[in-house]
Amino acid sequence: MTADPSKRPLIFIFITRLVDAIGFGIVMPVMPQLLMSMGAADIAAATRIGGWLLVTYAVLQFFFGPVIGNLSDRFGRRPVILISLFAYSIDYALMGMAPSILWLFIGRAIAGIAGAVYVPASAFVADVTPPEKRAHAFGLVGAAFGLGFIIGPGIGGLLGEFGPRAPFFAAAALAAANLIFGFFVLPESLPQERRRAFSWRRANPLGVAALLRHYPAVMIYAFATAAFLLGNNVYPSTWAFFMTARFDWSSGMIGLSLVATGVAMALAQATLTGRLAARIGGERAALLGLSTAALMALCYALVPQGWMVFVLAGVGALQAITYPSLNALMSRQIPANAQGELQGGIASLTSIANVIGPLVMSQTLAYFTAPGAPVHFPGAAFVLAALINTGAALLIFWKRPAAAQAASAA
Repeated sequence: MTADPSKRPLIFIFITRLVDAIGFGIVMPVMPQLLMSMGAADIAAATRIGGWLLVTYAVLQFFFGPVIGNLSDRFGRRPVILISLFAYSIDYALMGMAPSILWLFIGRAIAGIAGAVYVPASAFVADVTPPEKRAHAFGLVGAAFGLGFIIGPGIGGLLGEFGPRAPFFAAAALAAANLIFGFFVLPESLPQERRRAFSWRRANPLGVAALLRHYPAVMIYAFATAAFLLGNNVYPSTWAFFMTARFDWSSGMIGLSLVATGVAMALAQATLTGRLAARIGGERAALLGLSTAALMALCYALVPQGWMVFVLAGVGALQAITYPSLNALMSRQIPANAQGELQGGIASLTSIANVIGPLVMSQTLAYFTAPGAPVHFPGAAFVLAALINTGAALLIFWKRPAAAQAASAA
């Protein structure tokens, strides 16, 4: 089946990203409780283990992101997406039955491979969307992540009352249902004449540099994206642990805070990304998102009262426009038969951030909350995130006048 410009395939991709986010969000509120029930001595120890679980996921995604992207350029998007969804359902079931922390790491390894599903999913969006509408399309699909944080943590907080393993089985069922749905409704978006031979050289996780060398602007956007994801790793890697250490919140309260964050993010991505990119330009939209991300991280670091977290969730929603804005900027400068390669390369580059981010953020939080810490300051990881996002914003800011100068010289 050739590329279908109708809304039906995009709806499935939206649901795929939604289920992905729901699955991740469901288990976040119970992770501290689960790890301590499986042997972690205290919240600091659970934070360290939680960080290493995320590192395991990111390392596997780093190596498999380009492979998955290149396979989708060779065999099409549909089969690669469906196989990844199958692996996801296996992962959550395995983690739900895990008898020890070691099995949690095995599950996260499988998830790292399956998590590369967003590579062909993003390439699918680029296949079926005109270049001038990609910022809006990526924003809508990206909104699924925010929406998943509305549904997932809320469900996870409730299911956590039945035990810390219950949310994992719910996530496995959701992934399996999405696989069945996709088998019947997902068309192929990449026709045979636009496919290319698979190349291990181009599937090398570091081989993306060869592609980016031909597109200097894409390289800058890619590094800014990696920096943004590095800083924002403070949320998935430390949020539940931070709220437990800072306000002694229950899993239900943690879930509620993630619901509020998800509502704000989904609304921002679905309603603002395309409009802002059209009105002020993609680079200015990305710069606005990065600046907001830096400011909000600093606010979370210093927040004195728990109720203020819900206010910050609404104010900081603008940061959600950053990733889709940068992704659209990159995809517009790459030919159609290399979209999967591009998305795979970006996945590997950002996976480097996802390897470093959880490790650095979780260990920073653990250090400043452990018994005997020189200063008890749970917000230290958020201060670090603010500095990293500021650096990403400066990278985009400096790139704009440099590009204008190069154009005038030519």
